[in-house]
Amino acid sequence: MNEDYILSPSQGVSLYIRSQERDLGDFTVRRFLPHSMQRKVGPFVFFDHMGPAGFAPGQGIDIRPHPHVCLATITYLFEGSIVHRDSLGYVQEIRPGEVNWMTAGRGIVHSERTGAAARGSGQNFHGLQLWVALPEESEEVEPEFFHYDRDAIPVLHYQNSTMRLVAGTVFGETSPVKTYSRLFYVDVEMPESGAVLLPNDYSERGVYIISGSLDCRGAPIEAGTLAVFNEDAAVELTASRHTRLVMLGGDPITERYLDWNFVASTRERIEQAKDDWRNGRFPIIADDAQEYIPLPQEG
Repeated sequence: MNEDYILSPSQGVSLYIRSQERDLGDFTVRRFLPHSMQRKVGPFVFFDHMGPAGFAPGQGIDIRPHPHVCLATITYLFEGSIVHRDSLGYVQEIRPGEVNWMTAGRGIVHSERTGAAARGSGQNFHGLQLWVALPEESEEVEPEFFHYDRDAIPVLHYQNSTMRLVAGTVFGETSPVKTYSRLFYVDVEMPESGAVLLPNDYSERGVYIISGSLDCRGAPIEAGTLAVFNEDAAVELTASRHTRLVMLGGDPITERYLDWNFVASTRERIEQAKDDWRNGRFPIIADDAQEYIPLPQEG
């Protein structure tokens, strides 16, 4: 049996996905999407759990300038901070509970680095980065970047669980984060025996357990697992102990191709993006242009 997934037709769950570790040089991430058994959940086509990682004074993250097309990235932290820079001229530090949403559209370049203060003092770093495929009619929109402070993110409650609506719409509430399709992304904290409802008005849904564990109709879901649900019925999840999780999903999308940092609805668009990066046709980051990440096959 493959150890990074379990097929499960019961309890409304079709698949349990375990992490695939990826070394980014400065730290290791656990990647859940794309997966050979599950390419996407709604419009979410990429899911990285970053950390937890500890950095001593003088150390930090340095993800050099790299390009994206036809997608949006959404960064959300639990600990630490990181500075986003992009070819639109934005420089923005993100901290826990805040949201960075970057729409790549026809093409953008960005970098992510530990800021000077955090690098000087050292920090613990922990968060998620997800990619959202843009609808076909919006793939080539003008690139944009938006930052949302922690206080701008709606807080909802169910029984004694707390939900922060990172993006999209659930239970009649809508996040201010700009999106291009129907989706939801919710950060949930649950005490032992706490409960939460999985939104049932989307056809594709997933739950990722960051810490703790859940009971789903008598079946456990442990930390480090992305559970993908195969029905749109209401599901109540109960915490076996104090638990942190995210719920995500949305309407299904047409096929998407993913190659390195590029996502698009056609292979031709991917090849064009690769050629543009190879030949310097993407815009640069004005104050971070001395280095870049080359295409993987090119060293």
